[in-house]
Amino acid sequence: MRYILFFLIAVLQLHAQEVLFEGEVFDHRTKEPIPYVNLSFLNTLKGTSTDEQGYFFMDLPASYLKNQVHISSLSFKDTIVAAEQLYKAKRFEMVEESFELDEVVVLDKLGNSDVLNPINSYGLTSGFSSSSTPWVLALYFPNIGAHKKYIDKLTIFLKKSENFTRKSAKFRIRVYDVDPTTKKPGNDLLRKSIVLEHDVEEDYVSLDLSAFNIEIPEKGVYVGLEWLFVPNNWYRKTKKDPLSNKPVVEDRFAPTFRGIYTKNQNFKVMVYGMGEWTDFKVRSKNNTHNFIPAISLKLRKE
Repeated sequence: MRYILFFLIAVLQLHAQEVLFEGEVFDHRTKEPIPYVNLSFLNTLKGTSTDEQGYFFMDLPASYLKNQVHISSLSFKDTIVAAEQLYKAKRFEMVEESFELDEVVVLDKLGNSDVLNPINSYGLTSGFSSSSTPWVLALYFPNIGAHKKYIDKLTIFLKKSENFTRKSAKFRIRVYDVDPTTKKPGNDLLRKSIVLEHDVEEDYVSLDLSAFNIEIPEKGVYVGLEWLFVPNNWYRKTKKDPLSNKPVVEDRFAPTFRGIYTKNQNFKVMVYGMGEWTDFKVRSKNNTHNFIPAISLKLRKE
């Protein structure tokens, strides 16, 4: 009986044991480390990112090593590997995506311009944040009218968190075309990895993309905001458990993106996590408005 009891305790301890899941991610061709690679455990809400030196680490239950890990970074092929394999090797090499780069042209003549989803500061409300796994939050912008249009400028509004004490937070910009079958975000139109550093004292950050000459596809475009689970973005937030009413400490990652409510049904929100895109829909209390990220898109028309 004692032997059986000891065996059961040992099994429980093994199941609850935590391991340090760490390693480095490199470019297969150049052997250089790749910063800001997102790693997500499929079918779970667990994930992390590599830092500026391509190194990742996180504590997790040993049982997670039976799962698969989705590894993704802009300009590299998405890959799914066994967590146990990655845990043992502590090293992974990503293969670059092969694509033809369009010639980058800086146009002197800007022509006419439109602003999609202009933001009124009075309409800004709570925001979007991340606590479990690196997400991409994407807002769909339709292509309306017959003119050729190019992305000129992005403006993203952010919210300062009282629990985040560092001076800045980093996130990555993504731009996608629309998959003709699923209507979800498809291919990356912005092939360069652009990581923005947001000063938490500022309400917004703007990015000039005119030099990339990104033409809006016929079916429109998705603009994505990608969280990075790097140490600089990490903070803790204490909240009350809704059932026990006891304080619960939660790991979170900056930044917090502002949101607005809009009546315009053309705007659609999707989130990417755990290896797939899913719809995100939050309605106002009176069911007349949709909640979307506060992103403005300035277009140049020809």
